[in-house]
Amino acid sequence: MALNVAVIGAGSVGFTRRLMRDILSVPELRDTHFAFTDISQSNLDLVTQLCRKDIRVNALPARISATVQRRRALRDADYVICCVRVGGLEAFQSDIDVPLRYGVDQCVGDTICAGGIMYGQRTIPQLLAFADDMKAAAKPGALLLNYANPMAMNCWALLDHGAPAVGLCHGVEHGWSQIAEVLGAERREDVAIECVGINHQTWYTRIEYQGRRIGAPELLAAFQAHPVYARTEKVRLDVLRRFGCYSTESNGHLSEYLPWYRKRPDELERWIDRSSWSYGETGGYLRVSKERRTWFETDFPQLMAADDPPIGPDDRSDERGSRIIEALETGRVYRGFFNVRNNGAVGNLDADAVVEVPGFVDALGIHVPQVGDLPLACAATCGASIDVQRMAARAAVTGDAELLKQAMLHDPLVGAVCNPPEVWQMVDELLVAQAQWLPQYQDEIPRAQRRLRQGPRVKTRT
Repeated sequence: MALNVAVIGAGSVGFTRRLMRDILSVPELRDTHFAFTDISQSNLDLVTQLCRKDIRVNALPARISATVQRRRALRDADYVICCVRVGGLEAFQSDIDVPLRYGVDQCVGDTICAGGIMYGQRTIPQLLAFADDMKAAAKPGALLLNYANPMAMNCWALLDHGAPAVGLCHGVEHGWSQIAEVLGAERREDVAIECVGINHQTWYTRIEYQGRRIGAPELLAAFQAHPVYARTEKVRLDVLRRFGCYSTESNGHLSEYLPWYRKRPDELERWIDRSSWSYGETGGYLRVSKERRTWFETDFPQLMAADDPPIGPDDRSDERGSRIIEALETGRVYRGFFNVRNNGAVGNLDADAVVEVPGFVDALGIHVPQVGDLPLACAATCGASIDVQRMAARAAVTGDAELLKQAMLHDPLVGAVCNPPEVWQMVDELLVAQAQWLPQYQDEIPRAQRRLRQGPRVKTRT
């Protein structure tokens, strides 16, 4: 019997089309039924047209249904893929703009820091609603494959809610490719790695190439000799120099999770290269996302007319979703990296935290071994974020505005820039700006409005 795979947020063409093609590259999965759902009927229609074109051109037996009624899409689902951005670019704009007036300078703002914390407040209530709909409509034990950020907070809330969920991210592969390149390897797979931590703060704790261990001094020297990375990855290389481990995340991402590199404008000039948004440009990902928002109007006709590569193994991406489904359905073992409850996998991180760790999948499920302790500096950095994630996830579920402000206060970069009165006022501003996506704070938002109106107001920046 064909699998049923539901995709929530299917109007996101980058994820939806890519993941569908990946699944259909597996011979045993070529008759999969995909149920697409999104809150945007127009985006949903266009993505569905593109994906149906792929199925038709490749003469596959797969089929697609599309609906804006989420529970209908989840009916009898074996797997649910989530790739939503709650609040879209309008909310994302305030994630960046409001904190910037308080001196909190973010490149991406989707994991922790002010933007990531607020992103979680918008997303977690929706994810829990998805989980409830899955329980009511999907097959028993249907697995939720979550791609939505903030990954750790979202998975934390889902797991606390009792939802069968795993978080997936492709950050490990990006840094792995860089390491292979600077070491002179022909293929990424020629370099063996162990990578452990929390999402977007995962660390290459062991690297082996040509039968020998690559230490931090050798890796740092290789990066410093690279004509591009020596200029564009200054934060990552400084952390490698001081921690002894390279981080998975881009220069811009990593810089906003730490309290040291973005707290003053002059620090930005020292650490950030603006040749690409991912190297740390202020609001860089927001800018790029806004430039792409007219994709449907500008690129859709060309994509419909394009002669795409055949669906098959040669066109399959590194995204883990299809590989997990393949392993569970066929028993072929897949080894990868997964966001799961720690439960002792990383010895010196909290047991209740959501960690990103190596594991394997087979017909019996997803298996995560104990990988030992992180180096202490890496564990300390992860621990600071974990405390923020725990408070922010709980605030998102309960609508506790005081706990939300405490989470914001303890964020490493926010705390390096703002004093407590500034944090309290900044959160009030964010609650008011994002009120339409924050139903759990409906009682608190009028009080925040009164505080902002009556003052006294903390002075903000231009």
